Amino acid sequence: MQSVQEEFKLKKTIHQDTYLANGELKKWEGNYADVYSSIHTHNDEGVYGPTLLGTVPDMDESSALSTLQAACDAYDKGQGAWPTMKVVDRIACMEKFVRQMKTRREEVVKLLMWEIGKNLPDSEKEFDRTVEYIYDTIEDYKQLDRDSARFAKHGGVYAHIRRGPLGVVLCMGPYNYPLNETFALLIPALIMGNTVVFKPAKHGVLLISPLLEAFRSSFPKGVVNIIYGRGRVVAAPIMKTGRVDVLALIGNSKSAIALQDQHPNKNRLRLVLGLEAKNPAIVLPDADLDLAIEECISGTLSFNGQRCTALKVLYVHEDVVEEFNKRFADRVDALKFGNPWEPGVMLTPLPEPGKPDYIRALMDDAVAKGAKVINKRGGEQSENYIFPPVLYPVSKDARAYQEEQFGPLIPILSFKSIEEPLNDMAESNYGQQVSLFGQNIKTLAPLIDTLVNLVCRVNLNSSCQRGPDVYPFTGRKDSAVSTLSVHDALRSFSVRTFVASKDNEYNRAILTELLDSKASNFVNTDYIL
Repeated sequence: MQSVQEEFKLKKTIHQDTYLANGELKKWEGNYADVYSSIHTHNDEGVYGPTLLGTVPDMDESSALSTLQAACDAYDKGQGAWPTMKVVDRIACMEKFVRQMKTRREEVVKLLMWEIGKNLPDSEKEFDRTVEYIYDTIEDYKQLDRDSARFAKHGGVYAHIRRGPLGVVLCMGPYNYPLNETFALLIPALIMGNTVVFKPAKHGVLLISPLLEAFRSSFPKGVVNIIYGRGRVVAAPIMKTGRVDVLALIGNSKSAIALQDQHPNKNRLRLVLGLEAKNPAIVLPDADLDLAIEECISGTLSFNGQRCTALKVLYVHEDVVEEFNKRFADRVDALKFGNPWEPGVMLTPLPEPGKPDYIRALMDDAVAKGAKVINKRGGEQSENYIFPPVLYPVSKDARAYQEEQFGPLIPILSFKSIEEPLNDMAESNYGQQVSLFGQNIKTLAPLIDTLVNLVCRVNLNSSCQRGPDVYPFTGRKDSAVSTLSVHDALRSFSVRTFVASKDNEYNRAILTELLDSKASNFVNTDYIL
C-alpha cells in the first residue's frame, strides 16, 4: 500500500487520560488499554506493523458505578434539572453542543479512517450525516412540542398531553458507525430529558476524545457521562444495579441478551436495540442486470460489508445466474484495495485483527460443502485483509449461509421458484431488509405484499441501507427492538404523559392561572419557532 500522505498522518498518539462524569473530565489513575489501527506503518524503531494510535482508560467496576451514580443524581427520580427543564432550554444545550462538534470535524474524520479503516468519503459523510441528524432531531422535537402545546377535551375531561423521559440510559454503540449510529441513540435519548451513561465501542473509541469537552460544557453536570473499558467489566455491573431504565445498544444480540440478563427487573427495562441481520438480495429473471450488479456490489462490499444493512446473501434466479456470477465476480476483482485516504479505494484494512482468518474459515467451510470461489482474487490474504471471495453455489448447511459474516464475503445461491428464498427468509432468525431486483409488476406486487411481512424494509432495485435518517429503521425477530429514525427515536426514548382535570369552573381557573404565570415547564402552550 502507498505511504501515508502528510495531511492524513496522525501528529501524535492520543493519551486519553480522562473520562466524563458528573460534569467533570476526571483524571483516570488506573490501567490503560492501547488502541491500535490495523493500518500498518513503521514505528519509531522502524518496525512495520499495526499503528499505535493511543490509549484509553481501562476502567473498573467501582469507577463505572460512581459514574452511574452521577447519571442517577442528575435524573433524580425525574426531579432533576434536566428532565424538568423547558424544552427550549434542552434544545439550546443541544445546539451549543453541535456548534462545538462541527469545529472538530477534521480530527474525527481522520480518526474514523485510522481506527476503523473507513475510506475518506464515507468518513466525511458519517460526520456530516451525524451533524445533519442532530439538526433534524432538534427540528422534529420542536414540531413535537408544537403539536403538544394545546389541551384536548373528551368526556368532560381536559388533558394536556406531552412526552416525558424514561430515566437513566445505558448507551452502547457499534464500531462500524461509531459516530453516526451511536449518536442516533445518544442524541434523542438526551434531548427527551433522559440522562446517559455512554460507553464507546472497542474500535472507534478515540474519535470521541475530540468531543469530550463539547459534551462537558454543553450539558448540565451528570446528564452525559462517558466511560471506557470492557463491557463485562463496566457495563455488566451497571446493569446489575437495576438502576438503568433503558438499554440502548447497536451491536450483537448475544451482547444485548447478556446485558438484559444482568438486570434484576427486566419488566421495567426499556430496550432500544439495533442488532444483526442477514439481508438477502433476490434477483428475478427479468431484472436489469447492470443495475442489479452495481447495487449488489455496493450492498455487499460498502465498508467491506461491515454493516448490519449489508447484503449478506444473494439469491439469483437460475435463468440469469451464470451471466450474473461472471459479471459480478469480475466487478469484485476490479475493486481497489488500499488505505482509506487513497482516491477510489472501496476495500480497506479490516479493524478487527481476527476478521481475515474468520472470513477464510467461512470460505473454506463453504468450499468443503460444494461451493467454488468464482472470482480470481477471492481469498487473497494479508495481515489486515482478505480479498472478498464470491462463493457459488453455497449450501444451506454452510457457515457462510447461516452466520452473519459482517465482512468481505459474498455467498450466492440460485433458485428456480420464488418460494425458495421466501421460505428461507420466513425461517430465518432475522428480519431487517431485503433488496428485490425485477420489473414485472405482476410478479413484484404479490412479492412485495409478502416481503413486507417478513422484513421491515423492501428496497426495490436498490441495495439495503439505513438512510435517509427520517425513515423508520427497525427489524423483526432478532434484528431489532424499537424503531430508530429522527421521528421514531424521540418516541422510543420517551413515554406519553399528561395532566388531566375535570371540566369545572374551579379547575379552569387553576389551569388559566398556570398558563398565564408560566410557572410550569410542562403545562404551557408556548409555541417554539
